[in-house]
Amino acid sequence: MKNRVIFITGANGGLGKTVTNRFLATGATVIGSSRKITAAEFPQPNFVALPVDFTQPAAIRAAVETIIAKFAKLDVLIHVLGGFAAGSIAETSDATWQQMQNLNLNSAFYVFRETLPHLRKSGAGRIIAVGSLAATEPHAGLGAYVVSKVALATLIRIVALENADAGLTANIVLPGTMDTPANRKAMPAADPSKWVRTSEVADVLVWLAGENAGQINGAAIPIPGKS
Repeated sequence: MKNRVIFITGANGGLGKTVTNRFLATGATVIGSSRKITAAEFPQPNFVALPVDFTQPAAIRAAVETIIAKFAKLDVLIHVLGGFAAGSIAETSDATWQQMQNLNLNSAFYVFRETLPHLRKSGAGRIIAVGSLAATEPHAGLGAYVVSKVALATLIRIVALENADAGLTANIVLPGTMDTPANRKAMPAADPSKWVRTSEVADVLVWLAGENAGQINGAAIPIPGKS
């Protein structure tokens, strides 16, 4: 992947750090982005930090313009960014509902819209999003979160259908509970040995971004962890 330019959203989060380091190890040029991020977090010569508020369409547009101005192309978008909130529908506030839509759906729509024209020019463009295994069926007490993740999975399938003509693929991975510091803190009584390792998710993302995955398009790939 040494000649590939890869844009990663949520690059310094619990999963994002592992994903970013995994792509850096391939030799690709990696633009890592989140609301707050610095080059010092990933001290590699092939890393570029790009702070972006992904709830703001104009900020995303400016970020993509910056990438194209610097590298003249974009080959891969890895959309890791997302958020979580629990609560029944009756308990969900307007703010929480909107936050889940903004972080898990609207951000994806905005960044897909801005990157697609450039990814189509790649000839082997890739969009890979990180969703949630919870999106495969309804869950009580997670309404706003699950609805936003279901919509994200559908959005990916539409992007796949609309852009297959350009050799571009769009897929989504659906991890179960991941072994991150935040999840360990939130669920201290749980057994993290059964959770999905972030390295496992990163390996799937790298494979989907590679040449050998060109026939995989519109897929939702579950990564459930140990039962």
